[in-house]
Amino acid sequence: MSTPRRRLQAFARSLSLLAALVATVPACQTRTAQPPARATATKSVATAAGEPARDHAFDLEERARQQRRAAAVEILRDDFGVPHVYGQTDADAVFGLLYAQAEDDFPRVERNYVWAIGRLAELEGERALYSDLRARLFMTHDEARAHYESAPTWLKELCVAFADGLNFYLATHPEVTPRLLTRFEPWMPMYFFEGSIGGDIEQVPLAGIEAFYGQHRAAPRRSSRSGQADEPRGSNGLAIAGSRTASGRAMLLINPHTSFYFRGEAHVVSEQGLNAYGAVTWGQFFIYQGFNEHNGWMHTTTYADFMDEFVEDVVEEDGALRYRYGEELREVERGRVTLRYRAPDGALARREFPTYRTHHGPITGLKGDKWVATKLNWDPARALEQSYRRTKTRDHAEFRRLMELRTNSSNNTVYADRDGTIAYYHGNFMPRRDPRFDYDDPVDGSDPRTDWRGLHRVDEIIQLVNPPSGWLQNCNSTPFTAAAEHSPAREDYPAYMARDPETFRAVHATRLLQEKGRALTLDGLIALAYDPALPAFELLIPGVVEAFEREGGDERLREAIALLRAWDHRVDVDSAAMTIAHFYGEQALARVKQQPGSRMARLERFARGAPRDQLSALADALVAIEEGFGARAIPWGQVNRLQRLSGAVDAGFDDAAPSLPIGLASGRWGALAAFGARAGDDTNRIYGYRGNSFVAVVEFGDRVRAKSLLAGGQSGDPASPHFFDQGARYQRGEFKEVAYYREDVEARAARRYHPGERG
Repeated sequence: MSTPRRRLQAFARSLSLLAALVATVPACQTRTAQPPARATATKSVATAAGEPARDHAFDLEERARQQRRAAAVEILRDDFGVPHVYGQTDADAVFGLLYAQAEDDFPRVERNYVWAIGRLAELEGERALYSDLRARLFMTHDEARAHYESAPTWLKELCVAFADGLNFYLATHPEVTPRLLTRFEPWMPMYFFEGSIGGDIEQVPLAGIEAFYGQHRAAPRRSSRSGQADEPRGSNGLAIAGSRTASGRAMLLINPHTSFYFRGEAHVVSEQGLNAYGAVTWGQFFIYQGFNEHNGWMHTTTYADFMDEFVEDVVEEDGALRYRYGEELREVERGRVTLRYRAPDGALARREFPTYRTHHGPITGLKGDKWVATKLNWDPARALEQSYRRTKTRDHAEFRRLMELRTNSSNNTVYADRDGTIAYYHGNFMPRRDPRFDYDDPVDGSDPRTDWRGLHRVDEIIQLVNPPSGWLQNCNSTPFTAAAEHSPAREDYPAYMARDPETFRAVHATRLLQEKGRALTLDGLIALAYDPALPAFELLIPGVVEAFEREGGDERLREAIALLRAWDHRVDVDSAAMTIAHFYGEQALARVKQQPGSRMARLERFARGAPRDQLSALADALVAIEEGFGARAIPWGQVNRLQRLSGAVDAGFDDAAPSLPIGLASGRWGALAAFGARAGDDTNRIYGYRGNSFVAVVEFGDRVRAKSLLAGGQSGDPASPHFFDQGARYQRGEFKEVAYYREDVEARAARRYHPGERG
């Protein structure tokens, strides 16, 4: 509770900061595009730069509210720059959290919302129009405002605090010029209600939207190097029961595999019971993957079927568009949306699109000459509620009850708590369907039997609680191997609940947990999570070695074969065999790219395939290595690097600039500590861009203990000491102790301040 003295001090700070804010407002100018007097298809509607700036206006009530929040918030930055945000109320803490995020990386905060609310083309040009259209098909800005207005009062307060925190940052940092968003609004989080930006909507293919709505094909994005396979999207989550740990307490591995610098690390505390630590996606007001002193939660991307496409039979009748539904002809809902985009000359132009919707959802593509509608979870206020409230749960029963909101659709959940409970939930939002239909393909929308029949209850979805194994894992893999022989049984669930394939990472995790998952400490869990074995090459390499020996292959392959034969299939910074194996694996993936099945299944077929194909892939891999590095036997650390040159969102890589050798490998080869790397447009070396971004291990007990690591540093500002201060630690796999309790934060505080205070 606040003491009278603290309230008086806060009031004094509020008056002081209010005066400072009023002094800054006249200087706080931002650039914005002026709307046209009338709409035309592609006419210029605003200049890109150099136009008169418009005041970033706040009314007096808004200024006063922001100052009250600032006075009620204290931010302590620890020795790694991690913000520990303390507020009197949850809304105060949210205000401080967004202010701190803007300090760390405002460009990424802004870009996430530019993308989410459908305004990316105003920055990136015509090629991004269909991304923007996709966002607006599922929710217009007016609809987002309506969702915000209908939200519970407490949630609206958090949304206001979100906007206030960012707007207050802009008002007190006039030197910061947003690229587009000069003012944040409380309705914007309605577009960004899951921690993984894009969530469900990103899985709606842009190609279908462009094919249906497009008139002019936009220029394709430039690819960095042909033949490079993308790093798998996803994450690892491991939960260990006390029966398997040295302390007798449950532990959790939090290991998202996102693009590097996509999430920061934060700690947010209020006097209303909030005390959450972990990864926060830039621009969101809740800890997405993290823990409090009672429990922890790790989300991995699910491949459960939580969205469907419906083929609509649309006819024109008396000038109206109608679609068949059983014996009915229902009217197609029609609308229009106007999108702006950056023209090649830098000016802003606009294009107007018609929109169409059935009761299944917006029209997002074609199947033959039939229209296709996409149905998915779209309940943004309830989804935000679930995302935020989970950070304040105190035990498994409370966490489980909150899951009954059933809005966390694109995620699986790995859970552990201080009572010793470990649990796994495969998805959360799960539509109930008629099992007679195959929902892997678009279904007949005119047949009412294909419609969803509500949602499955949480107790009906695939889950595990306290399995006898004493551990569980999910690595974006099938739930039916989550706890080895103690996993759920496939035959107990509808097929649409788990289309997830097995992954090499899951095979790796299961083997380690069975062999080494006993008497684990936090450091032991880190060692397990960084185990260097690569199961994909245990499969691929013996085959090509045998092919060479049996076929009497090209003598130019002999040195590589000798290295691969002696290799233990483990990644090491000094290993030349690792370099050869990586490029060989890339060639193998390119050859099976168009084949059906999962990546793991396709590589298994390649390993059993024709020897000449394997030898041809190896020969091509060696050519690629030699062309890039002048020799065929190159240590992995000379090829595989970590580099951070600037804080720009779209910064490229540079072979001539400093970088660190990294002894990690891609998750597609089964590396748990995934380091997805690729070449840039003008590089030979490959550089990490996706994989182990934020990693934490947590042990629960009377006092929670955790260690964490970021892929580089907390700040996006190259001038900050925390821009790359974790780079060498990342290279070594050396985690930092998390400061969670106030006394520990105080002991490591390098700076303490209130929002608005500079210095």
